[in-house]
Amino acid sequence: MARVQNGRRTGGPPENRNAAGRKRRERYYRQYDYMLLFMTVAIALFGILMIYSASSFTASTSRFGDPFRFVAQQLKGLILGVAAMLLISNLDYRELYLRKINGVYLFYGLCLIMQTAVLIPGVGIEHNGARRWLNVGVEFQPSEFTKIGVILFVAYAVYKSRRSLDDFWGFFKLMIYIAPAIVLIGKENLSTAIIVTVIAVGMCFVASKRKKYFILCGLAGFGLAAAYAMIGGGFRAGRITSWLDIENSEGGYQILQGLYAIASGGITGSGLGQSMQKLGYIPEAYNDMIFAVICEELGIVGAVLVMGAFLVLLWRIVMIACNAPDIFGSMICVGSMIHIAIQVLFNIAVVTNTIPSTGVPLPLISYGGTACAIMMLELGLVLGVSRQIKLK
Repeated sequence: MARVQNGRRTGGPPENRNAAGRKRRERYYRQYDYMLLFMTVAIALFGILMIYSASSFTASTSRFGDPFRFVAQQLKGLILGVAAMLLISNLDYRELYLRKINGVYLFYGLCLIMQTAVLIPGVGIEHNGARRWLNVGVEFQPSEFTKIGVILFVAYAVYKSRRSLDDFWGFFKLMIYIAPAIVLIGKENLSTAIIVTVIAVGMCFVASKRKKYFILCGLAGFGLAAAYAMIGGGFRAGRITSWLDIENSEGGYQILQGLYAIASGGITGSGLGQSMQKLGYIPEAYNDMIFAVICEELGIVGAVLVMGAFLVLLWRIVMIACNAPDIFGSMICVGSMIHIAIQVLFNIAVVTNTIPSTGVPLPLISYGGTACAIMMLELGLVLGVSRQIKLK
């Protein structure tokens, strides 16, 4: 029995008093993932160092005569990206679908409009025979935004009806909504269209309880992409021919020089800034082929450390996905993880001649200030998910 002393209850069953004490001691805090933030910025800073090493000769011998030309552009993108990442990470990602106007649909529709505008002569900007850019004061590739748009769209579809993906027709219906983005991107860049397809299908694979039909879809998609590349002719068929016979093909020159760079680097490399292949042998060594320069200057050890840094980055994203407060947040993280992983794999596979040349940059490291900023914006969404995780 509880005792009453000076008008107050002072006793009671011991288990009740202990439970009340535990309730008073419980505290919750938000799990903002500073490790993900640190790794993102660290990889991007390393990218600036390697861009300077790979581009200083080309930039100083060009008509501009400024060895820091490419570094300055990349640094602007990095600063803009960090600002965007911190801003987005401090917003509640759930507001995207809680507002009267659904932000997911609005953003995805805007991406489709930009992808259509790229294909219009006089609107889309062309470089080296490829029309992939828009200019709104700053040149950027709309496909980078479309990747985020597809991630958000699929994540929201899974959030609304996850069980529908357990059936093939539910998956098929979802892919119909994604098809316009894939087709529009495919008209300008097949490799980016493949990446967007892998992101969408991979997210559905993770969300679905049934996995078997994804194998058939994957095989069918691979066959269609290969047939399109071969039957379509042109430079795509030429890339496959060069891949099969790289030593005797003119189209394999860049990859062959990259392989020379990897071989000459050995275990420990020739030293930072000491690459020979970047001196005009590898065209645009600071772009898609920057991993070859890393291998030549830092050796296999440096290449393994770079891959290890990306693995840590992906591990942090997976941990956030596992602890996200809802399925929408989890799927945003899954999509971002697939996006980064597939681009890293494609880039390294191309440089090592494991697959035909695709023109996929190494995330956060290859030259491209706007691409770096947009990638950081995407990781800002992941950080925003981590901010909503509450732990005792």
